[in-house]
Amino acid sequence: MTATGSDFTKALEIGRPPNVTKLFPNSKALLVSGKVIDRAMSAKGHALALAANGRNQFVIRGVLMAAQRANAAVIIEIAKSEGGRSSYCAVNYWNMARQVDALCNELGITVPVAIHADHYGIKNDKDLADAKVEVPTMFEAGITSIAIDASHLPDDKNLLANLAINPCIPKWAGLETEVGEIKGKEGLSTVPEALFLIRGLNAHDIFPDWIALNNGTTHGIEASDTGIQVQLTADIHKALEKYRISGAQHGTSGNSSERLREIAAKTATTKANVATALQMISWGLEVNDYGNAQLDADGNFIKVKGEGVTEEMWAEMVAYADSKGWKKGDYKSLNLPFENKLLAQPLAVRERMARRVEDFVYKMITEVFNSQNTAPLAIEAILKAGSYDPGPKASRIEDPAEWTESKIVERAVGLTGDKGPAGNFDD
Repeated sequence: MTATGSDFTKALEIGRPPNVTKLFPNSKALLVSGKVIDRAMSAKGHALALAANGRNQFVIRGVLMAAQRANAAVIIEIAKSEGGRSSYCAVNYWNMARQVDALCNELGITVPVAIHADHYGIKNDKDLADAKVEVPTMFEAGITSIAIDASHLPDDKNLLANLAINPCIPKWAGLETEVGEIKGKEGLSTVPEALFLIRGLNAHDIFPDWIALNNGTTHGIEASDTGIQVQLTADIHKALEKYRISGAQHGTSGNSSERLREIAAKTATTKANVATALQMISWGLEVNDYGNAQLDADGNFIKVKGEGVTEEMWAEMVAYADSKGWKKGDYKSLNLPFENKLLAQPLAVRERMARRVEDFVYKMITEVFNSQNTAPLAIEAILKAGSYDPGPKASRIEDPAEWTESKIVERAVGLTGDKGPAGNFDD
């Protein structure tokens, strides 16, 4: 079965959320709720949807081509640090859906694609007040799924922030929540912390599709081989089983393919974020099996001749980074000042940038994430629901009277998890 034909036509008619149909009334792109993608992965079993951070247009193009080639449902996302109001990418919360829709129509993409606002961080009361204004504008711009990340806050404030912002999120939208700030082996998430967050949300009729954990990984260039703690992830997912929530795996760059296969096989994870690796690959840098950029003997990135950007463009990018005093982890900030320069390269160069991403992503989808041929399953979820909204997976089993604001604060006192070091851990 392929994601074409009468089923695709019907899914296009009923499966696009209202904001998408309003923005793109004549589109043939099947932009869907994140819920649909999660349901497709669950239906296949032990499958991870590749959630690609579209830091530049070449990444988005390459991922869409790979997804079509693999017949896989996929997610295109951008995080607040990457594409919020203070960002380091030209792709942002407000233009990402437009870019994806345009590329889907240009390339003839027929697989379902969710548009995800990743890591929408809420760190304080001002962030929460801003979110109540900003989040609706993101959905007006075509977002179909969101990750509310208040994991920087204490457990009670994390839960309360999730409760406070939820009325701004459409019920049909994919929803991700997070416990434990992503910061490597420090401040690992615990079963009690995860249960506290999900039980509190459940009591208020909020049923997230995904939960993200600090399960030992990091964002960006991974210097440690500690990586994802598979057993910790499995233990937390097992404890949350009756709440029917899937896992979202962050920070995949720097983790071996074998470890990512373990996450697919042994946990309830259905979403895996890939960001830094795709950026580096599009530029033409040498990466290892799992997307970590390689360094030469002098500690510099290795540019593969004839791949990605031109050698002259790469020299200009390195010189710019040097002029700013940027370290290797800061190279992500090259995205914004160089987007237009990269788009102004010859067609052959632009095509090889996207093709390099396509080849890497196709291999991830088919050999690591096991999400090939999930596009028909996503379409099936739409047709079964008869709607763009497949509805929640869970129902309320917690007593709201036990999860009032005062009782949330009281309950949180008993949580003693180590939150790890303070600092800015945004991607």
